[in-house]
Amino acid sequence: MTEDNKEIIVLENIYQTSPEIRQRDLAEIAGLSLGMTNAILKRLTHKGLLTIKRVNNRNIHYIVTPAGIEAITRKSYGYFKRTIKNVVFYREAIEKLILDIKNQGYDGLILKGSSDLDFIVEHACRKSDLKYIKEDGINKNIFLLYSENYLPDSEALGENKAFLQSVLI
Repeated sequence: MTEDNKEIIVLENIYQTSPEIRQRDLAEIAGLSLGMTNAILKRLTHKGLLTIKRVNNRNIHYIVTPAGIEAITRKSYGYFKRTIKNVVFYREAIEKLILDIKNQGYDGLILKGSSDLDFIVEHACRKSDLKYIKEDGINKNIFLLYSENYLPDSEALGENKAFLQSVLI
């Protein structure tokens, strides 16, 4: 994790929680040491992304500045753009696989195991007029696609089977 990412994590957690969050709690939430969290808070203050207000000798309030909110927004937008780019890449790879399966003469596909990409597989099957079967059944001429979260045993190897993670590489 880069320094910028650590800073954004701390900034987001201050923004999402309350200004009176303790450094120790912030360090735990962000998964950082107390010393690292303290250094990051000082850096964020120096950059103008955060203001620190001492309420008394024991209590400090952290306030995200408008520049800090803008930094969070920029980071979120970048994450969103990368996510969309990945979804498009996965969709194209899965659609190609599904079309290849259809061209091999299969009538349907079973996605074995839970998958974060099952909605893409289902959409690609509908688009290619290939039956998408959510449950195992003893059907002939059905292609078996193992999800990225499913670890099949040695019997899984065969002609009418593929692994989703190998398609996405």
